[in-house]
Amino acid sequence: HMADGGIHDQLGGGFCRYSVDAQWTIPHFEKMLYDNGPLLALYAQAAAATGDGFFRQVAMDTAGWTLREMRSPEGGFYAALDADSEGHEGRFYAWQRDEIASLTTPDEYRVLAQRFGLDRNPNFEGAWHLHCVAELQDPAQQALLDSGRAKLLAARARRVRPGLDDKILTGWNGLMIRGLAISGRLLAAPGQVEAAMQAVDCLRRHCWRDGRLLAVWKPGAALLPAYLDDHAYLLDGLLELLQARFRSTDLEFARDLAEALLARFADRERGGFWFTAEGLDPPMHRPKNFADDATPAGNGIAAQALARLGWLLGETRYLDAAEATLRG
Repeated sequence: HMADGGIHDQLGGGFCRYSVDAQWTIPHFEKMLYDNGPLLALYAQAAAATGDGFFRQVAMDTAGWTLREMRSPEGGFYAALDADSEGHEGRFYAWQRDEIASLTTPDEYRVLAQRFGLDRNPNFEGAWHLHCVAELQDPAQQALLDSGRAKLLAARARRVRPGLDDKILTGWNGLMIRGLAISGRLLAAPGQVEAAMQAVDCLRRHCWRDGRLLAVWKPGAALLPAYLDDHAYLLDGLLELLQARFRSTDLEFARDLAEALLARFADRERGGFWFTAEGLDPPMHRPKNFADDATPAGNGIAAQALARLGWLLGETRYLDAAEATLRG
């Protein structure tokens, strides 16, 4: 239902940040890397579990959007696309019926209208934001839908684009590395695995300095000591990438991140991990969060990743830390 709704970009792939109505028709049009990495993994896992080609297509479209629009020349992934273009939220994604009709053949338009509700009233400020209202059963209709979508996507690419937040955030890249590694492995898409490897290389080159991880990079500067989530998400992504294509350098990087977690973030008295590294917060407040929020809980991902790495390497210190986190 999420993939059929307006939160999913029906032309270009990828998911917007959240819906603003109860029917999930109109989203807040911002697209975040941290949503799309986990959703990519989820749809690929659903495709592998069920054999449903719809889930596979959603995963492939999400990966396609990521590699097409969010990938930096250095291999890392940008943080987000803004909701606005030309000063208006959603303008980049909205359509008029006559514009769609002028870009497509009559047969293509008929199928697009059926699938996306163009024969109904406008749903977004006098225009149409595409969401699915009817299933297509005929393979011939699917071919017309695909060709019509391709024409609309090409036309949309000529519009004024939403603003790009071009920071390379270590933690969010870790989530996308995981998504691409899982999807590339389960859906036999080696280009996705290769992209995940290049993102790891970018982070190792720019955000790993003298045995310490940094949280953000833009050409010319890497800033801020990395947080728990940065270490945990990247470690988790590396473990998924190792299953897709093994590189000894990635295993060494995973071990280094695990050692950093234990040395700088572990609460040795009560279990679990602090959000900030040792020595970075004033004594009165050092947060430790066990709850999921817009992104997964760093403690949960750290426990999972350390348990897996502990079994992989036979390292009981990692297993003990994972158990202590769960007990905490």
